[in-house]
Amino acid sequence: MKRFISLGMVAVIAISIFLTACTSSTSTTPSSTLKVTVASDATWRPFEYVDEQTKAIVGFDIDLFNAIAAKEAIQPQFINVSWDPLLAGMSQGTYDAAISSITITADRQKVMLFSDPYIVSGQVVTVQKSNTTINSKNDLAGKKVAVQLGTTGDIEVQKIAGATVKPYDDIGLAFQDLINGQVDAVVCDDPVAVNYVATNIDKLKTAGPVFTDEHYGIAVAKGKTELLARLNDGLEKLKADGTIDTLALKWKIKLQ
Repeated sequence: MKRFISLGMVAVIAISIFLTACTSSTSTTPSSTLKVTVASDATWRPFEYVDEQTKAIVGFDIDLFNAIAAKEAIQPQFINVSWDPLLAGMSQGTYDAAISSITITADRQKVMLFSDPYIVSGQVVTVQKSNTTINSKNDLAGKKVAVQLGTTGDIEVQKIAGATVKPYDDIGLAFQDLINGQVDAVVCDDPVAVNYVATNIDKLKTAGPVFTDEHYGIAVAKGKTELLARLNDGLEKLKADGTIDTLALKWKIKLQ
């Protein structure tokens, strides 16, 4: 009888170990918390900007990353970095990740990884509300056009024959110069332009349609494959449970 009980217990233990192994191998729950540095150029309202009262970086991108982090056992430390050093830092592995309205491009994919896309965007022209001569990007020849240095807006305006490109480190300063009449137009991402127009409705307007097709992704340093997997898993969960739609409504962003 003792032998029978002993064998039974062995069988139960063996089955328990087998089931535990199976569960561990198929679980998507992260095994430990990842502490990561996350760079962001906090000048692109409503995606990322510095709250004047709290001095914290806030915006759609920040809320999105924090929501992913909560689901995927990630502990982010956000660092406010201007655009060119952000891209250079990502290519050199200075930061673990970056979320900053970053368009996924072939050149950038050579030096950093990208999550699945989470926003569809594109370039658009913004002018003074009284302007009647600029109605699309086709009217920018001979005009002084403000862009943020190193962005896809900068790249696109460089292609326009006859346009004079005036680069800025801060897109907010570009819009301020447009309001003051020091430049003829600003070219930047559509959601950012729409936000500036909405807050300066008596002074600014967009001119013509969005003229590029771009997708934002979260940049990840080369070799950080576990972090990339967690970010993609988190993005998928946020899309499935409606969180990303809720954040879009909060920040008045059109996802598609």
